[in-house]
Amino acid sequence: MTFKQFRNQKIVKILSNRYVLIFLVFLVWMLFFDENSYINHRELDKEINKLEKANTYYKKEIKHDAKIIKNLENPDSLERFAREEYQMKKKDEDIYIIQFDSVKK
Repeated sequence: MTFKQFRNQKIVKILSNRYVLIFLVFLVWMLFFDENSYINHRELDKEINKLEKANTYYKKEIKHDAKIIKNLENPDSLERFAREEYQMKKKDEDIYIIQFDSVKK
């Protein structure tokens, strides 16, 4: 195949058009090198998704904590919570903490 035959092929004619070349250079620049490139947008979208997941997690935790706080308004519930979580006791009480060892000998 000679250069003339190669140049007369349809795809070569299209790709050698100066407007197509400029468009291709522009497209490559916008996809990879520009500040607002596709790669940057993908990274930012991943970060947004991560932050949205964290946001939903913390909202769920806030609802859970609000339920616990509302429950602790009752004095009996508050005393039970203090005994279970912080091993608190009354003056004339003894507390024995029993821990089960999961290692079998």
